[in-house]
Amino acid sequence: MDSKELGRRLKAARLAKKMTQSEVVGDFITRNMLSQIESGVATPSIKTLEYLANVLEISMASLMPESDNAASSASEAEKIAKAKKALAQNDNAAVLDILGEDCVIFSDEVYALRSIAYLALANEAAESGELQRAVDCAKRSYEYAGMGIYKNSSRAEESLRLMNKSAKKLSEYYAALITE
Repeated sequence: MDSKELGRRLKAARLAKKMTQSEVVGDFITRNMLSQIESGVATPSIKTLEYLANVLEISMASLMPESDNAASSASEAEKIAKAKKALAQNDNAAVLDILGEDCVIFSDEVYALRSIAYLALANEAAESGELQRAVDCAKRSYEYAGMGIYKNSSRAEESLRLMNKSAKKLSEYYAALITE
């Protein structure tokens, strides 16, 4: 997505609604940040883009340039918005289903969402005694927690701890089977 074109479209939408930058930003972002976005100097996060689209009463897709790549960008942005809603509802399996494996344009946000969802699924599996599933999900969470600009060392450490704890219990279970 070209940040100058995105900024031009946001500004055009704002002016069409006869709104000032201050009216658009409210308490969500600063007026200075909106100015930078509109001038193409800064690129908004998906959350900010979603907020601006809602305030300006336009679809996120209308902010994307008309091309195959832009359609893909809009589609991914909508997937991320849906995934965030599923995450807010603690539907972690849905997060992973929504994102699939084909989201690449907004990969940094996708990595963070996947890491969070996999860690939650790992905890659920560990609590229900599904140790192999807990290990597998914790491993995926650990991998995604270390990727992109939103990498999170505390989530990576938590995933690693859970993976090790579940793997140890699984190992003890198999060792007990062998000795019986």
